[in-house]
Amino acid sequence: MKVFRLDELDAERAANQGAYLRFLKQRQMSAGLYALSPGETDPQSAHAQDEIYQVISGRAELTVGGETTTVGRGTVVYVPAGVEHHFHHITEELRVLVVFSPPED
Repeated sequence: MKVFRLDELDAERAANQGAYLRFLKQRQMSAGLYALSPGETDPQSAHAQDEIYQVISGRAELTVGGETTTVGRGTVVYVPAGVEHHFHHITEELRVLVVFSPPED
């Protein structure tokens, strides 16, 4: 078993001055913590893996392909591999648990 504490992961991510911290990589999946501040630009592009986002805190818009929705605490979104997506109009500090399958490189 591996146990992770979100507050510790967020502190490690911030200490490394990055928006993303991968904290788990296994044979079939990987997981990370992604954070964006209000007004920040989300630079990501389509990934080669399927992806699940679970919003832990914050509020933003998320566009996946041609669809846009508002996301906030408790929202879970599936993004298929190869589909363009990004967060925007971030109005509250955004913290997102990210799961990739297969694992990201």
